[in-house]
Amino acid sequence: MNTIIKIRRSILSTLFILLVLLVSELGLSSCAQDLEIRQNFPFEISVMPVPKDIAKDEYVEIRIKILPEGNFADTQYHLRYFQFEGTGKLQYYNTQPYFPNDSYRLFEREFRLYYTSTSEVSQSFTVWIYDSFGNEKKIDFQFNSKNGNREVSSLAF
Repeated sequence: MNTIIKIRRSILSTLFILLVLLVSELGLSSCAQDLEIRQNFPFEISVMPVPKDIAKDEYVEIRIKILPEGNFADTQYHLRYFQFEGTGKLQYYNTQPYFPNDSYRLFEREFRLYYTSTSEVSQSFTVWIYDSFGNEKKIDFQFNSKNGNREVSSLAF
């Protein structure tokens, strides 16, 4: 009788150890999979309305806000622009004016640009804002000359 009890205890001990090993394997194998962290979040751009007309040596404040769908702390945003009609200067606050087609890092997601007209004709330029993952948004600006040409001005994304 003692032998039967010892055999049962041995079988139960073995089953218990196998059950603990099985539960441990299932628990540990689910942790072994790599955790996927999303870094690339598309974004939208919000631009406050700007005047339609501008005179020579007058400036316009352009308020821009970057609205990402998610938040990854290491995302960097950059700006570049190209003026294809008229002449003027685009700059951030009181920094040196930007050079066309050069890339400038944006340190804030909400900022103001200042465009100063240096000509007496209508002016058009495009601003591109892009992030470190290749997402890009294009903003077109057109200003009519206050001194004459009265075409319709536009702002397009």
